[in-house]
Amino acid sequence: MTNIFIASHNPVKIEATKSAFENYFSELNVNSYEINPGVPPQPIGDETFNGAESRASNLVELLKKENISDGFVIGIEGGVTQLTGKWFSFGAVCIKNFSGRTGFGASSLFPLPDTVMKEVLNRTELGKVIDKLSSSHNTKQKEGAIGFLTKNVINRKTLYYQGVINALIPFINEELFFK
Repeated sequence: MTNIFIASHNPVKIEATKSAFENYFSELNVNSYEINPGVPPQPIGDETFNGAESRASNLVELLKKENISDGFVIGIEGGVTQLTGKWFSFGAVCIKNFSGRTGFGASSLFPLPDTVMKEVLNRTELGKVIDKLSSSHNTKQKEGAIGFLTKNVINRKTLYYQGVINALIPFINEELFFK
C-alpha cells in the first residue's frame, strides 16, 4: 500500500494525483489536507513553484507531528508565468517523501489572452476571471481555464496529471537522481 498525501482538498488535484500514481503503484491510500501555500491566491512566476513546494513541505511537517513517516506528499499550485514576452498558465508540482527527497514537475503551458492577464496581474485569481468569462462558478475545481480555452478538449485534471508524472520522474528513476 502506497500512502499519498495531497496538500489540497481540490478534487481536480486529488484525481490528477491519483491517476498519475496509479501508473506506478498498484494500491494507493489517498488522503487530502487543506494546506496554505504561503503565496498569493494568484501566483505569478516563481511563486507558483514556491507555492507547490510550500504546500508539500508544510504537509510533511504536519504529518511528522502525527507520527506519519511513510509515503509521498504532493503540493500542486496553479500559476502564470511570462516567457518570450507572452503570458502562460501552468501547474507546478512538488513531490516529497519522508527521507527528504524531492521531485518537481510542471504541466504544459497554455497562453492567456491580454484581457485575462490584465485582471490576473492585478492579483485576481485566474479561476475567478474564468468564472466571469464563462458565466460559471468554481471552474478551478472543474475544467479550469484550460477547459474553457480549449473548449473542454483538455481539462484541469489532464493538465495537472502531466505535472504529477513529471514530478515523479526522480522517484521512478531513483538510481539516476538519488545516489
